[in-house]
Amino acid sequence: MKFLLMMQSNPEVWESLPEEVRNEVMGGHGPFMKAIQESGEMIGTNALADPANSVSVRGRGGVPVVTDGPYLEAKEYMGGYYLVDCESRERAVELAKQIPDSRIDGLGVEVRQIMFSAGADM
Repeated sequence: MKFLLMMQSNPEVWESLPEEVRNEVMGGHGPFMKAIQESGEMIGTNALADPANSVSVRGRGGVPVVTDGPYLEAKEYMGGYYLVDCESRERAVELAKQIPDSRIDGLGVEVRQIMFSAGADM
């Protein structure tokens, strides 16, 4: 079963953390990636640019319109993700708990099952 483990970021929370905690979170991703690579569960991972660098495309009157920034005005946004292939939802949740971000109040990891894949061999 494939799951997207989406790391939810909040700049206010992140900036309020002491530097040593931020370094601990960032440094914790390396061992996590190594572990899920060795277990054969990792398909891929990506960190995403700040939402200030994004655009949204949405319909208005049946015409796609492009606007700067994220779709919703929100404090939280998806900062990155891991795409994993594991045996069950329970295992995906177990993996999400190992992501350093999941230990920080105000941050989190959303676990969502992939229902359909197309394109590159996943």
